[in-house]
Amino acid sequence: MMHIHRCIAVLIALASLAPAAGAQSVPTHGSAASIPAPPAGTIDFDAIRAATQKYADVKVALAEGYILPMAICVNATMEGQPAQLGAMGLHYIRPDLLGIAEVAPRVNGTGTHTDFLQPGVLVYEPQADGSEKLVAIENLVWAKAWKEAGNTAAPSFHGQEYYYMHDNAATEVDEAHGFEPHYELHMWLYKENPAGIFSPFNTATTCANYQSQPSHQGH
Repeated sequence: MMHIHRCIAVLIALASLAPAAGAQSVPTHGSAASIPAPPAGTIDFDAIRAATQKYADVKVALAEGYILPMAICVNATMEGQPAQLGAMGLHYIRPDLLGIAEVAPRVNGTGTHTDFLQPGVLVYEPQADGSEKLVAIENLVWAKAWKEAGNTAAPSFHGQEYYYMHDNAATEVDEAHGFEPHYELHMWLYKENPAGIFSPFNTATTCANYQSQPSHQGH
């Protein structure tokens, strides 16, 4: 999500938070484009939408404990991917659901939360009028905690395997965006994604309207 110097912003933003309890091939973000959505009826998208549509108002998200740890609108190039893959947006996280335990030298936690009825991450797209539109929900699971819980395979949701994210020291970008190794899965529930509902990036989403700093930071 960002270069190394952006990691510092993450650590500073999260430093004020109280700690919360809480050799397979590594897929890249670009690889999800070929993953089709599950057959109709296998996932109760209506139930997930009913539980999360309230977050269309970002003020509701803030009131329930979601914060914006970094004022960065994420696009594909920030994670070393081709620009034509599109963008994600602004990520609001719930520290308690992620089990944030420490912020240095990299953000780490103990959370293994995978319930999309209460997602650990909300993704918003900046709009031309300065507002933010909810476009996707996401869950993030810490790799170490997941393994220590006795799991031998990556987390998955109805056959959709979470992406394994870790920083490749050989590249300039930080593929794990300042976080320790983790798994993540997006669900584009509120904006159609031509690449598929579980694809990380969306070609129909843009950061072009991002104006460097939203009016709230979630603190």
